[in-house]
Amino acid sequence: MQKSSELKTPTKNDLKKFTQLIWSTNISKGLIAIGLAGSLLTTFTQLMIPLATQQFIDGIEFDQFGPWLAALIVGIFIFQVIFNGFSNYVLHKIGQRVVASLRSFLWNKVIKLPVSYFDQYASGEVVSRITNDTTIVQNLISSFFPQFINGILSLFGIFIILVLMDWQMTLVMLTAVPLALMLTRPLGKKIAKVSREMQDETASFSGKIQQTIAEIRLMKSSTAEGYEQLKGEKDIEKLYTIGLKEGKYMAIISPLIYTLMMGVMVFVIGYGGVRVARGQMTTGQLVAFLLYLFQIIFPIITFMNFFMQMQKAAGATDRISSILEEKEEAEEQGEDRSIADLPIIFDQVSFSYEPEKEVLKSISFEALPGEKVAFAGPSGGGKSTLFALLERFYTPDSGEIRAGEVSIEIISLNSWRSQIGYVSQENAMMSGTIRSNVCYGLPDADKISDERLWEVLEMAYAKEFVEQFPGKLDEPVGERGLKLSGGQRQRINIARAFLRDPNILMMDEATASLDSQSEEKVSSALKNLMKGRTTFVIAHRLSTIVDADKILFIENGQLTGIGKHEELMKTHPLYKSFAHQQLADE
Repeated sequence: MQKSSELKTPTKNDLKKFTQLIWSTNISKGLIAIGLAGSLLTTFTQLMIPLATQQFIDGIEFDQFGPWLAALIVGIFIFQVIFNGFSNYVLHKIGQRVVASLRSFLWNKVIKLPVSYFDQYASGEVVSRITNDTTIVQNLISSFFPQFINGILSLFGIFIILVLMDWQMTLVMLTAVPLALMLTRPLGKKIAKVSREMQDETASFSGKIQQTIAEIRLMKSSTAEGYEQLKGEKDIEKLYTIGLKEGKYMAIISPLIYTLMMGVMVFVIGYGGVRVARGQMTTGQLVAFLLYLFQIIFPIITFMNFFMQMQKAAGATDRISSILEEKEEAEEQGEDRSIADLPIIFDQVSFSYEPEKEVLKSISFEALPGEKVAFAGPSGGGKSTLFALLERFYTPDSGEIRAGEVSIEIISLNSWRSQIGYVSQENAMMSGTIRSNVCYGLPDADKISDERLWEVLEMAYAKEFVEQFPGKLDEPVGERGLKLSGGQRQRINIARAFLRDPNILMMDEATASLDSQSEEKVSSALKNLMKGRTTFVIAHRLSTIVDADKILFIENGQLTGIGKHEELMKTHPLYKSFAHQQLADE
């Protein structure tokens, strides 16, 4: 994603990329044609108003005024309102359709990106791209682009009419155009640059706010309000400074344009008054000239706003495109294979998150069907990374993971992950109901009967407390399940695993953060869940894995010991030290 330090003036390539992005949303060409036709009719009626006003004034002056002339003027105003309203609605609809399609593209893309992508970018920043950047593109299409088109048509039409009307007066008016461009273009570029900077800083600020609110309990329990207050005020002050910089440029450019246009108007009135006195033009023509002059002011301001918004949209397009160009996980590619009754084999697997910083070094082991395989060792040794590789969040740098004789890379991601159940100590939940959390991610979840849900809840020792809720299966659990206790959330997660009926079970010390009463029930539920399944366990407490079929001791990314508890007590000094310390304490 492009940072604010990379601000640049939009190029033809930026415009091309923006156009390609818009057309990729498959917007209706018919709607575009209708919207532009409405803009054309709106411009035409707007151009008729000064001419009708001229006829009105000259009609009064020469005693030729009649009801038909008044009706014509009123009719032009009515048609202008109708055409303008219709055109604005159609173009606004196009903008809304584009932003809906872009958000759909981005959302569908984001949920298919690999975990490694989210290691690089904060969630708030990604959310900002889906919401803020697409809104910028929408505003350009539905608001600024129609004004830009109307402005071009207006200027073109006004120029033709004025030349036909009085070419000398037209030349007087046109002298202001190059002067206006010369004075405002440098400032316009600076304003656009500051606007882009404001856009990036706002996205960053939004991400920080989202993160703080998401972890509001951590902030409160850590009494970090003061720290967050200072950090927030610092970011707000930065936005304020950028806003002031934008205001400074606007404070210069607005009076310049106003003074320039007023000067032109005074000159036109004076020069026009002389020509009227000499009989070279009528009073109505002079008034029409002044009205056209007013109509020229708005397109000039519109052009400035359009190009500034175009700069913002160019930055937004870069960031949207950068997400759309990211490589997705190939969920559907590969074969649908059952891994039931197949051993899981790690063969010389090495992995690093960053170049030259190996986290795992040539790990090799085999987990037979139905075995309980535990990973033990010091923190930071690589145990969680082994789980991440099993889940295929990452791909090994070298070596291979196989299911039997088949590399797991050959199996489609959907097929592989659907056969894995994961119960972590974080007991993650989605906001929603107990029902939606137990069924989360399963195809045809709406077809799963209540009887089956109560069955898996009973197996997970969760039926009793769920029955006590007023909403029972449809009881809301709150954001991240915070209306439930830690033990309740864990048992809901176990119920979800029962419902998935996985061939492989992965547990990251699922009872580590529970009280003794909850731990007893969760442990009983987990024993039921592990029956007949290949189970991988990350152990933070050795007491939970003394019955494992294999214990793998991982330290500094290397497998330094493998065997049952009794074997490692005899052959592995560090494991023995760990065991004496922990088991003695317990």
